[in-house]
Amino acid sequence: LLGGNMIVETVFGWPGLGRLVVESIFLRNYPLVQAAVLFYAVTYVLLNFIADLLYTVLNPRVKL
Repeated sequence: LLGGNMIVETVFGWPGLGRLVVESIFLRNYPLVQAAVLFYAVTYVLLNFIADLLYTVLNPRVKL
């Protein structure tokens, strides 16, 4: 996920979280790296949970 962000930000010249995380790794800013990893993990879990809920709503044969 971070690699995809970095490629998109580099190609389009957008400043974003991917570039910020990579720069903070090189500058050894570990609290920022930890916060970014936590943000990515929470976002990933929430989006998967929402997808599971929507899947059960759209397909009534599937139950949680």
